[in-house]
Amino acid sequence: MKIIIAGAGEVGTHLAKMLSNEDQDIILLDNDQAKLDSIDSNYNLMTWNGSTSSFQTLRNLGVDECDLYIAVTPFETRNITSCSIAKRLGAKKTVARIDNSEFLQPQNGKILKEVGADFLIYPENLAAEEINLSLSHNWARYWGELHGGGLVLIGVKLHDDSPLIDTQLKDITITSHDFHVAAIKRNNETIIPNGNDFLKHDDIVYFITTPPFINEVRELCGKRKRVIKKAMIMGATRITTRFAQLYGDKYNIRIIESDRALCEDIATRLPDCEVVHGDGRDIEVLRENNIYQYDAFLAMTDSSETNILSCLTAKEFGVPKTVADVENLQFFSQAENLNIGTIINKKLLASSRIFKILLDADESNAKFLVLADAEVAELVAKPGSKITKAPVKDLKLPFGMTLAALVRGERCELISGGTKIEPDDYVVVFCLSGTFSRVEKLFS
Repeated sequence: MKIIIAGAGEVGTHLAKMLSNEDQDIILLDNDQAKLDSIDSNYNLMTWNGSTSSFQTLRNLGVDECDLYIAVTPFETRNITSCSIAKRLGAKKTVARIDNSEFLQPQNGKILKEVGADFLIYPENLAAEEINLSLSHNWARYWGELHGGGLVLIGVKLHDDSPLIDTQLKDITITSHDFHVAAIKRNNETIIPNGNDFLKHDDIVYFITTPPFINEVRELCGKRKRVIKKAMIMGATRITTRFAQLYGDKYNIRIIESDRALCEDIATRLPDCEVVHGDGRDIEVLRENNIYQYDAFLAMTDSSETNILSCLTAKEFGVPKTVADVENLQFFSQAENLNIGTIINKKLLASSRIFKILLDADESNAKFLVLADAEVAELVAKPGSKITKAPVKDLKLPFGMTLAALVRGERCELISGGTKIEPDDYVVVFCLSGTFSRVEKLFS
């Protein structure tokens, strides 16, 4: 499959590196040679210096043979223009990164599709939705619903109060196969486990289950429910603005921002939120704003380090739920190992959404796990594919993958060794980064 990525910024570069591991024909386009030079030569992709809005450049790249054209420069108008040109020149599908919520309205999205932008990606909107999920299910580090909630993917960090600690997976007594341990994040490594693996203290364990057994998973992890009503946010960023616009009626929000002009601007745009001028890194400012009375603390500044440290401070004040925006991928794994609750990253969220489009997945059903070194997707078992030939235990699946659950017709069920995949089943697959192309072949 030929994929052209227009824009070698953070999202474009991360996406190009991720897709280059999947045996795809990747071209990364940008007019800034320094950005292109920063791409490690070990990645299986081609770089091209040129304008994303140039007809001749896109013709030279063979855009007429392009299966997916992705415009992710920092400028939404340039992205839409680029997609429009690519579409008219023959690109099969186009994706444009935007930063204007007005474009997401159905009547406006229809117009943009007519001019050539098939799909729209709004990273701040994805981040706001992810934050709301984390506050709604605040005992979990990660929460994802598939097939209208028929299957639930839950990531939980195990502490001393969990009876699962030091338990071997094959020894966990499950009378009716109520959940499946699909992945374990330990230190800086993601493990796709088998029955011989043990669960350890501070592991982030990813379960897949069905709605009737969510409370069972929660209790086994030693967690309890909380109701989030009051949220303090540090940093009046675009994520903060979008979150307040979408969920300001659901939460009592107070925003702390050190830039006075930005405070005045956001107070005008978000009249239902309290806006305080102050430095959220200052413990005295947090005390003056009664941080200990809040149910959640969201660190959304442009500094990953500041967000991580501020969440640790909020935890010391006893705030039950903290969320940190960690855009620097170098800090992502380290942040996951700390006791700071949920980590969000716009690059990973946007890349996951684009990856779904690449697989031609139904965006309303498919949910991808946002990990830097692992992937999860729904794949359809084609008639005659290898995955349908025998029960799962007899398939000799490659290392680094597991089949977690399936959807057959209207029924959602977990997969065990005795499960036999049938044609047209939707199967939830976990695999390590770089192995997805091999996994996909099993379903073809």
